[in-house]
Amino acid sequence: MKPYLWGPLTGFGFAVALAAAAIDQASKYYLLHVYDLPSRGQVAVAPFLDFVFVRNYGISYGLFQQEGALGQWALLAIKVAAVALLWVWLARAGNRLTALALGLIVGGALGNAVDRLINGWVTDFVLFYAASGTWRFNWYVFNLADVAIVAGVVGLLYESLIRDSGGAQEA
Repeated sequence: MKPYLWGPLTGFGFAVALAAAAIDQASKYYLLHVYDLPSRGQVAVAPFLDFVFVRNYGISYGLFQQEGALGQWALLAIKVAAVALLWVWLARAGNRLTALALGLIVGGALGNAVDRLINGWVTDFVLFYAASGTWRFNWYVFNLADVAIVAGVVGLLYESLIRDSGGAQEA
């Protein structure tokens, strides 16, 4: 295989991506088709966490909402291009933390891309909030693919800002 498409840690990153996408899709399937979240409305899980059903026609945090077919295909094309670039980066990964982080980002992107391809929108369902009396602040509604993407970005930032500054390198 071409060295820019497969490196020593690509298999590890690929396994992480598959696991992240599978967990994301399984959670969405369960909440939509087994638990039937859309018919239940808002479900309290904890004093700061609810499950809600949201069709996200945009990208992360509901930005760039695109309900038309052309817009949805454009968002899917952007996601495919991003995954391809991340894959090339993964093939060049020099340590397991980078491969793990990139695998999480790719897996999250794939999980949401599957939704967009099948449904024309992404299923979001996790709502964190803070409330006191009549005051309430809702965070964005998101899904486990978004969690994987954020965790991957945090891993890359950790590696770039903290780990590299300490001079520690893992083979």
